[in-house]
Amino acid sequence: MDLWRALRHNEEKPTQKAKPGRMFVTRTAPQFLFDFGSPNAYLSHLAIPAIEQRIGVKFEYVPILLGGIFKATNNKSPAETLAGVKNKREFQQIETERFIKRFHVQPYVWNPHFPVNTLNLMRAAIAAQLEGVFEKYVEAAFHHMWREPKKMDDPEIAAKALASSGLDAQKLFARSQEPEVKARLIKNTEEAVARGAFGSPTFFVGNEMFFGKEQLREVEEMVSGK
Repeated sequence: MDLWRALRHNEEKPTQKAKPGRMFVTRTAPQFLFDFGSPNAYLSHLAIPAIEQRIGVKFEYVPILLGGIFKATNNKSPAETLAGVKNKREFQQIETERFIKRFHVQPYVWNPHFPVNTLNLMRAAIAAQLEGVFEKYVEAAFHHMWREPKKMDDPEIAAKALASSGLDAQKLFARSQEPEVKARLIKNTEEAVARGAFGSPTFFVGNEMFFGKEQLREVEEMVSGK
C-alpha cells in the first residue's frame, strides 16, 4: 500500500476517544516534520506537550532534512528570504513573541554558529529511533541547538554535548552512517516533498498540511474536532 492510499485507508477508520490524562498515537495523530536547524521547529517542540495534553493525542515526530527539502523545492531559509525586505523581519519577530506568550514557552537562544549543517544530527535521529532513545535524543539535540547553543555540526562538540545529556553519542553517530539509516532519512524527506512540504516546521493531520509554528492552533482544532 503506497503512502497516499495508506493515509486514505487510515482516515476511513473510526478514531479512538482519549481517556482523561492518557495520551496515545491514533490513526489521525498529527505528524511533526522537523529539522533541528530550525528555531521555529524548536519552539513548536516546546509547545507540543501542552497541546498533546489538551487533545489526548501524541504527535508523531518525523525527522527530515531541511536542506534536502530546500534543494528539492528551490526554497531558501528565512535568513536569506528576509534579507533586504523592509519590515518583514520585524513583523516575524512580533509573531514569534506572540507565539511564545500564547503557548507559554521560553524563547530560543540564537545559535551564533547558524546556519548549522544538520545532516549528521538528522541521521542520528533516525538511529535514535532504531535504538529506542528517540524522545531523549530529540530533547537533547534541540537543547544543544537552541537552549544552550553549540556548533552541532562539529562531530566532537556534538558528541560531547549529547553525551552530557546521557546519550551514547558515539553509538548513535556510528549507526547514523549505516545505509539503512541514510536511506530512511532520504525517504522521509522525499515523501515530505511529495506531500507538499517546502520547509520546517510542517505538520500533517491526515492529508491536510500546515506550515509554520503559528499553524499549531489549526492543527489542534482539527484533531480535537473544534
